[in-house]
Amino acid sequence: MSASPGQPLSGIRVLDLTQIYQGPYAAFLMAMAGAEVIKIEPPGGERMRGAGGAETPMAFAMLNSNKKSLVLDLKKSDGKSLFMRLVKEADVLLENFAVGTMDRLELGWEVLKKHNPKLIYASGTGYGLSGPDADLLAMDHTVQAAGGIMWATGDEGQPPIRAGGAPCDIMSGTHMYAGVLTALFARDRQARGTRVEVSMLETMYFTLSSEYTALKRTGSIPDRNSRRTPGGAYPYGTYQCRDGWLALICVSEAQWVRITRAICKPEWGEDPRFSSAKLRGIGAGEVDAGIASWASQRTVAEAFARMRELRVPVSPARSIEEVRDDPHMHQRGMLRRMQDDDLGEVVLPASPIQYSEYQRTELKTFPRMGEHSREVLVSWLGISETELDQLSKDRVI
Repeated sequence: MSASPGQPLSGIRVLDLTQIYQGPYAAFLMAMAGAEVIKIEPPGGERMRGAGGAETPMAFAMLNSNKKSLVLDLKKSDGKSLFMRLVKEADVLLENFAVGTMDRLELGWEVLKKHNPKLIYASGTGYGLSGPDADLLAMDHTVQAAGGIMWATGDEGQPPIRAGGAPCDIMSGTHMYAGVLTALFARDRQARGTRVEVSMLETMYFTLSSEYTALKRTGSIPDRNSRRTPGGAYPYGTYQCRDGWLALICVSEAQWVRITRAICKPEWGEDPRFSSAKLRGIGAGEVDAGIASWASQRTVAEAFARMRELRVPVSPARSIEEVRDDPHMHQRGMLRRMQDDDLGEVVLPASPIQYSEYQRTELKTFPRMGEHSREVLVSWLGISETELDQLSKDRVI
């Protein structure tokens, strides 16, 4: 499972100390771009690995494909010594522990950069490494609250509601990946490493661009509306069909004319009451009622097919199961059905990033805990079997 030649990050060695979603996603993207990613786990394994009890959680399987697992006790002196030797051979180190954890282990940036001046050291945190809130513990749920995502989700008069999925974790993991690649690019020109810092809170700010636009334009906080953001587009919402829901948005006048044709009201395309998104918003009741009436008489498939035919931005509101089985993403190779020794048949995602001049990385299932400990220490450090046996006996690996 070593780095494949001819891939963008072939030859890059990564030490992945991350846990849960944020950091593991950044490391997964690096592995899928051809880097050799060593997942360093504590005795007992990474926290997410055991979250499912006897069965490995799907989330762990998804985020740790194509990595190698090395179990290493960093609280023991021999474990730290091995780790420092690995750092000297590494290009990148990723960690997303609570602020100060690596420093307490005497393995923080200021220490490691002296051992490897070309190291790219990435820290993923909830609120950043500095500032009055740096010590706050962070999970996706709480960062959604702190970053305004909960306020922008749901409806006026209702309690704040979290968005589905884990957007703060995955968004910050994407930024961590981008930061590391930028640092690697700079290292090639300047021959020095750097620390890359990514805050979950800060990565979410741009996701509320429409809300901040409305606040600036009107001087007041827009009402919460689960059907749409406060942008200027209209119509914009979800409409109930006979067997499900259809999501639709109109962002141009040409699209509005096509929508009127689809819902059998072509006269609305010439009606001055609806001649702009702003006016359609003022007449939202009538516009929405017209679309809703049309949708209610059709199945989701029928309504979707008609809107798609007329080039309107539209999609069925699909279930998680429907997305997992999406033939489009399976055909493109983003989703792949695989057989895993523990989980049986699973659908695992590949990287959403593709490169035209590089072969796509073969997707391999997640490593078992400590599966590659000996392999990594031999290939990276040339450690003898006798020393490996002693390290194992001492429970360092």
